[in-house]
Amino acid sequence: MLKLFLRLLLTLLYRVKVSGLENYAQAGDRVLIVANHCSFLDPLLLGVFLPDDITFAINTHISRRWWLKPFLGLSRVFPMDPTHPLSLKTLINHLHANTRVVIFPEGRITQTGAMMKIYDGPGMVADKSGATILPIRIAGSEYTPFSKLQNVVRLRWFPAISIHIMPPTLIETHGDTTGKARRKHSGHILTDIMTDMLFATSHYRQTIFSALLDARTIHGGGHTVAEDLERAPLSYDALITRSIIVGKLIRPLTEAGENVGVLLPNCCKTLNVLLGLQLYRRTPAMLNYSIGGAGMVSACLTGQVRTVLTSRKFIELANLAAEAAILTEQVRLVYLEDLAASLSTLAKLQGWLLGKTADFWYGSRGYDSDEAAVVLFTSGSEGEPKGVVLSHANILANHKQIKARIDFNAQDIVLNYLPMFHSFGFTVGTLLPVLNGMTSFIYPSPLHYAVIPEIAYEIGATIMFGTNTFLAAYAKKAHPYDFYKMRYVVAGAEKLQESTRQTWLDKFGIRILEGYGATETAPVTSVNTPMDYKAGSVGRFMPEMLHKLEAVPGIEHAGKLHVAGPNIMLGYLLPANPGVLIPTSSALYGEGWYDTGDIVRVDEDGFIFIQGRSKRFAKIGGEMVSLTAVEHLAMQAWPDDLHAVVSLPDPKKGEQLLLLTTRQGATARLLAEASPGVAGINLPKKVFVVDKIPALATGKPDYPGCNALAAALLSANG
Repeated sequence: MLKLFLRLLLTLLYRVKVSGLENYAQAGDRVLIVANHCSFLDPLLLGVFLPDDITFAINTHISRRWWLKPFLGLSRVFPMDPTHPLSLKTLINHLHANTRVVIFPEGRITQTGAMMKIYDGPGMVADKSGATILPIRIAGSEYTPFSKLQNVVRLRWFPAISIHIMPPTLIETHGDTTGKARRKHSGHILTDIMTDMLFATSHYRQTIFSALLDARTIHGGGHTVAEDLERAPLSYDALITRSIIVGKLIRPLTEAGENVGVLLPNCCKTLNVLLGLQLYRRTPAMLNYSIGGAGMVSACLTGQVRTVLTSRKFIELANLAAEAAILTEQVRLVYLEDLAASLSTLAKLQGWLLGKTADFWYGSRGYDSDEAAVVLFTSGSEGEPKGVVLSHANILANHKQIKARIDFNAQDIVLNYLPMFHSFGFTVGTLLPVLNGMTSFIYPSPLHYAVIPEIAYEIGATIMFGTNTFLAAYAKKAHPYDFYKMRYVVAGAEKLQESTRQTWLDKFGIRILEGYGATETAPVTSVNTPMDYKAGSVGRFMPEMLHKLEAVPGIEHAGKLHVAGPNIMLGYLLPANPGVLIPTSSALYGEGWYDTGDIVRVDEDGFIFIQGRSKRFAKIGGEMVSLTAVEHLAMQAWPDDLHAVVSLPDPKKGEQLLLLTTRQGATARLLAEASPGVAGINLPKKVFVVDKIPALATGKPDYPGCNALAAALLSANG
């Protein structure tokens, strides 16, 4: 009777929703229920809303606390010491009696809002007892005063709470290992079960604007989410209102479903434009202004862009007048200054009212989450850029995948200097913070090497994303205390050099977390985390990502990577077929699979090690040689300089390697002396010293440019 009363009371107060009860029934009689731990309410919620009388495995010391006595009278309790082997053995024996036992594998209530460390013990218990694992996700109780997130998130007395019961599964090590190794392996499997559960129960099948409205509900309309050099903090209320106003101004100039070019700098106004376009079903096509007027015209033709939004002030400050003139021959340029001048007081008032009531007007709009949210153009590092079309669900899924692995919260401040026309800057640097309650400080350029460390120090940045090129440059200019509050520095887009990794560790005490991805994967495919880290790797695959390795002749223990998952793009817009979406499809594995073109090795723990691009291998005398590996030799020999290795035809051996380097006095002989034990086939045939390496706006080498430069130098030198 008491249980029924509590169920009615909790349902009334917290609008508790339970899903997956059919999975509970399918789990059988010998079940280990594993749940995340958000608050002191969690045991009560499970005890009241799960159908049967269940047993709670609770730490002996906690079970003696007075405030738990009334609750413990509602359920059976199995006191245990998780650090004592005999206690775990007793729990294994208890499970042999066909019972349902609840355990919180984190061993404590979260203090970050994300999953805490998962102990190996519960995994070993499930493995040795043969019990079925039943994962349960509790969501919402972390926002109550009964959580441990005071001063971390905005707490409310009665937020909505949901209990998601996932399909049952098993932990089976098949006796492959014994002792501590078996325990560690079973704990590793349980950790994956828990993180996969977090992602599977997340809500990413919605539009970006509806996710923005959800974030306002969680964190409050007055919460600051963005700031730029104008130093006018932007709250959720202001961001939503201004995005609605901008969207309404743009709507008469464009059509629903149209790709609208965006030629704007990193700033809060650009964020308003992006969200305003998406709100009214226009797709922002982000133009890379570093590739020149002809390159932007090519992108507009590929994406069938007729209108480009820009700013006179930006054109002037960025010295883009010539590029703008070229663009006007192909598209219509619409200036934000003109739109702002046409804005009436009545339109501002209407925008304010719509912003306040946006949940009613826009929250339940029937937009398809699989509609295009953005068109991003690839860097063109190996050929003509393509338009990558990402859906709302692609981007939000990638956010939830990251959130299942790395803890971040509303107290974090993200320093975002990566351009929004780059996938890393758009999805992770810009939208991830805004949609998750963090504050994003948007800086216009990554090239201000001395300024950016000062900005990090001034704003107390806690998270930063960058490339090896930029991080190495900042490390040289920064004071050792500039990054004093930094919790995470995540590197991607190019290989993180060992010298950069070591410099950040020695100078700032910061371990860089290297990740891997592509524009086509929205962009994060894998990343190292504080709990899952291997130096030299790019981390483990994101939750619910599938992968296959295609065998490559001449390369052992690695293969060309193909991936599939909810974050894989809708498809390409190709220069050869403008405006026509070519759905994502791998020639080898079919629809929904993306051929990354990267040669990788995946170890027994699931960590990915990049061997190089398939196009960045040369066949010399019948042997496959990685150009990336040869570049790494140059980096080890001369870590303070820049290097690029290319291959050109060779009449005798098929191909030859050439090194472009900024190292004065560098020769092939000196590199060979600095690389003892390395076979001659893995060393460049010729070395050319250059003033600078051709590079893209992201800092990555421009390999077509490097090839052209090397060919010219080779020809000039006979």
